[in-house]
Amino acid sequence: MNNAMPLDLITVPCLADNYAFILHNTETGETALVDAPEADPIQAALEQLGLTLDWILITHHHYDHIDGVEALRKPGTKVVGAAADAKRLPNLDIAVKDGDTLTICGETCHVHDVYGHTIGHIAFYLPSSTILCTADSLMAWGCGRLFEGTPAQMWDAMQRLRQLPDDTIVCSGHEYTKANGTFALTIEPDNADLVARMADVTAKRDQGLPTVPSLLSTEKATNPYLRADDPAVKAAIGMKDASDLDVFAEIRRRKDNF
Repeated sequence: MNNAMPLDLITVPCLADNYAFILHNTETGETALVDAPEADPIQAALEQLGLTLDWILITHHHYDHIDGVEALRKPGTKVVGAAADAKRLPNLDIAVKDGDTLTICGETCHVHDVYGHTIGHIAFYLPSSTILCTADSLMAWGCGRLFEGTPAQMWDAMQRLRQLPDDTIVCSGHEYTKANGTFALTIEPDNADLVARMADVTAKRDQGLPTVPSLLSTEKATNPYLRADDPAVKAAIGMKDASDLDVFAEIRRRKDNF
């Protein structure tokens, strides 16, 4: 049975520009962590809140998402990650695959393959709390660089995540939003939604505030990687008759060289 109240969501800045996310059920007292870039700031946040970890959910194998796992793992803490990537992850208590569900902090959590940035990257979706933890797949105003996967894999992931409800809270892994938006504006400099989002992002960063999480509705309206099938985007890059996949690949190529 899902908890009656949405989970508390705490964003923890780590390293130079990473984020970890603490999920807490105030009714049951259970706490989960999504990704562990480094232990110290996460442990400090847990101590300040008086919480202990029941779960650590890992999205992918890169060091800036797993380096803090062993220091944060305590007796009784269950570590969850992709079965397909288990050899590159810390020791897993539970290995999962696309379509699996878990009960995390009293709430149903759905596992989604989001290959592209890496092979074995997964996302965690908790619909009752409208929380989607995407790490380096769908990002605030962007998507992860394709280190291991293909444009087809990432475009498939983008389309599937785009189908989730507009009020979904997207918890991505890095503070890249302003840089991503600067690039997006090279494609559609006169798009009012993009211009307004940049003003908001700039104001937040000028105050030292995070721009993550973001709302999926905002990503659907402004994120070029979710809009590769939008005729306006196709026209803007001179590919109005190209396939959606080719447009996505071209946008990703341009960002890689930006």
